Amino acid sequence: MNRLAPLLFWIAALTAFVLANVPHPPHLPGEPTDKTQHIMAFAVLALLARIAWPRTASLKLLAMLSAFGALIEVVQGLSPFHRDAEMLDWVADTASCAVILAAALLWRRWADRG
Repeated sequence: MNRLAPLLFWIAALTAFVLANVPHPPHLPGEPTDKTQHIMAFAVLALLARIAWPRTASLKLLAMLSAFGALIEVVQGLSPFHRDAEMLDWVADTASCAVILAAALLWRRWADRG
């Protein structure tokens, strides 16, 4: 799985970037809110990043994923497709990553004890 994780991460990152910037993104089942979609996407990205690069410091992964979220918002702000850049989307992205990476760190510490 670890050899596959970087590929899965980059596929997920590319998918998130494209879906965040297309003019008419597809409707998801249950019609989750925009913030919920950001939280879900970045939770998956954080988990895949942690699995793909297990020796990378959590703060470094958090900084890189947060920067990716900021990039998405900047591109949305420049987009001619009427996409709205929102600071709270970036906050949701970063917070989601922080929660997942913290949980992974706690899990690793707990697993190392056993």
